Amino acid sequence: MGPKTTKVYETLRARLAAGEYAAGEKFPSERTLVEELGIGRTALRQVLTRLVAEGALEVRGRSSYRVPGAVSVERPEGLEPWRIHGERDLYDNRWVKLQLWDVQPPGMEPFEHHVVRLQHVAVTAVLDDQDRVLMMWRYRFVPQQFGWELPGGIVDEGEDPADTALREVVEETGWRPKSLEHVVTYQPMVGMVDSPHEIFVGHGAEKVGEPTDLEEAGHIEWVPLADVPGLMARGELMGSGTLVALLHILASRRGPGVTTGR
Repeated sequence: MGPKTTKVYETLRARLAAGEYAAGEKFPSERTLVEELGIGRTALRQVLTRLVAEGALEVRGRSSYRVPGAVSVERPEGLEPWRIHGERDLYDNRWVKLQLWDVQPPGMEPFEHHVVRLQHVAVTAVLDDQDRVLMMWRYRFVPQQFGWELPGGIVDEGEDPADTALREVVEETGWRPKSLEHVVTYQPMVGMVDSPHEIFVGHGAEKVGEPTDLEEAGHIEWVPLADVPGLMARGELMGSGTLVALLHILASRRGPGVTTGR
């Protein structure tokens, strides 16, 4: 970021830190901030994207942001991590590595624990202006079933996950998102498997061609967000990355403190 953009970033970061905007409150619109801070819309979006990546803001919709809800729970203190005394490979190829670790929880004897290392993955939910999400209907041979998935794939060594996210959307669907925002990094099976998943949300898209990754593509469709709970109930949303991304979008739109009754 340039000097002007950096100054705007520091100004907004300071306002957020000072509590000028209440938890859960809608953030000023891009138009308001452009006029108030004397910055171009493109540069402002760089600032807002960085604030979202840092967790200082949440995306509510296209070009709409809010301050994250307050967190009341404190991080526990005084707990010790497990000790790792060593590790050895049992099996290794480009897709999966199986290891045996010598670990020791606090106050216990050491023991051996299997660890599976998989690839670093990026998954993207692309939304259009009709509240639809770009999805693929695919067959997965491991569970032996069809289901809906978001585009995603492996982050190559040295590659920015955002570049992976964009590349995979284009290759698997033929659509190119107009913007991408990182929302969370998580581990899908944290007890034994190491496979960082990066979740992105894209807004708007243009058709740039046909899918080039025919193995991945399957049937491509813009699925209404309103259908997501029903698809989940039918067991047709496959993969943790798809679920995490879609649940994040739905939660962001519902707002804090909203519950459903029976």
